[in-house]
Amino acid sequence: MPDPVILWFRQDLRLADNPALVAAILEGPVLPVYILDDEAAGRWATGGAGRWWLHHSLASLTRDLEARGASLTLLRGRAETLIPALAQSTGAKQVHAGRLVEPFARERDSRIAEALGAIGATLTLHTSSLLTEPHRIRSAHGTPFVVYSPFSRAIFALGEPDAALPVPDRVPAVPPASDSLPLEALELLPKRDWADAFPELWTPGEAGAAKRIERFTTKALSQYGADRNAPGGETTSGMSPHLRWGEISPRQLWHAARAAGAEGQDTYLKEIIWREFSYHLLWHRPELPEVPLRAEFARFPWQPDAKLLHAWQRGETGFPIVDAGMRQLWKHGWLHNRVRMIVASFLIKHLLQPWQDGSAWFWDTLVDADLASNSASWQWVAGSGADAAPYFRVFNPILQGEKFDTDGRYVRAYLPELASLPDNLIHRPWEAPAEVRAALRYPAPIISHEEGRDRALAAFASLKE
Repeated sequence: MPDPVILWFRQDLRLADNPALVAAILEGPVLPVYILDDEAAGRWATGGAGRWWLHHSLASLTRDLEARGASLTLLRGRAETLIPALAQSTGAKQVHAGRLVEPFARERDSRIAEALGAIGATLTLHTSSLLTEPHRIRSAHGTPFVVYSPFSRAIFALGEPDAALPVPDRVPAVPPASDSLPLEALELLPKRDWADAFPELWTPGEAGAAKRIERFTTKALSQYGADRNAPGGETTSGMSPHLRWGEISPRQLWHAARAAGAEGQDTYLKEIIWREFSYHLLWHRPELPEVPLRAEFARFPWQPDAKLLHAWQRGETGFPIVDAGMRQLWKHGWLHNRVRMIVASFLIKHLLQPWQDGSAWFWDTLVDADLASNSASWQWVAGSGADAAPYFRVFNPILQGEKFDTDGRYVRAYLPELASLPDNLIHRPWEAPAEVRAALRYPAPIISHEEGRDRALAAFASLKE
């Protein structure tokens, strides 16, 4: 009987288009395993909202594997100890996994490969979370890309991605490890009830991902280019958490958009490439999550203020589009992309709070919290990252609300205290008559837009001195 092969699931919690799974099946009976390794991740261990998603995604993966004759081994601890020990105890000579880009994961994989080599085993990493590996894309000068547009052209120049791999009918497997834990022992679910509303919007797992992309391509993709900035309806795909946990691959999304033949497909594909660009940046600049890529921004005159940060986190800034966004984030663990830019700009520029504080809050409250995309996006808004927004671009939260939430549908959904206001006041509640304002129980703006903009421009100008 051939030796067992360890299939290490990480950010590829699916059976379709999983090259590590296909390779493992070709070599022998499979031992599927998932390890919750918070110690290696350190401060970038999965946040609270992400852990809720992970629990349900692992439950879905367990059911899918069992339907094909395999069981998922669940472990908790240091993967660099557990993987070599598992290989030694089972006699496995091969470990297959999807490649990770996060700095801590790359360092850990290097140590695991060395430990496996010492016992005659091999770690093979596969491209399962991206269209292509970040280190394989180079500019004409042989250097990493730092601007999105030429990077996007380079991805398109690669041609259409290979066809997605099918789901195997059966997964020949060995019994789970004797020390496999029940899912509940991973303690991923919140101990308080703050995530109760998440199921209103989300169905974690591969089947949930398939249903969502089908709904998007048949209903919203054709208008995606025109409607994607409007947060008040289902105008985007909502695939980011499914992508983050690998319940669907980017090339599956690519082919689904192409197959739909809809007018908005190229715009959507460029959003997939933005994700690739973020991973490209993280691969080449591992300091991305914490250090400004533009060195001069290390001197930025932040004004940390716990009260201002708290008001922003709770959605109590007095600016409806900002507060609706932050309350959507808390209620559903997700935030529309246009609103992500608005709330990030407000925290950084109007309130002069460090972008790292906003990034940390997103990391804990987003179900799709992704180290590459989260870090690159916050740096982009701050002006300190690659291909960053010009420092003088300070979003006016009033005009942003009036432009993209014209009828106030989005604000009313998450700020019911403002629901009675007419459309012309929904983004300017401070202009309502005094008796109306008193009944709203909604805070006055913590800073005027004009003052916030002036402070931001002065702070950015100081970098030139």
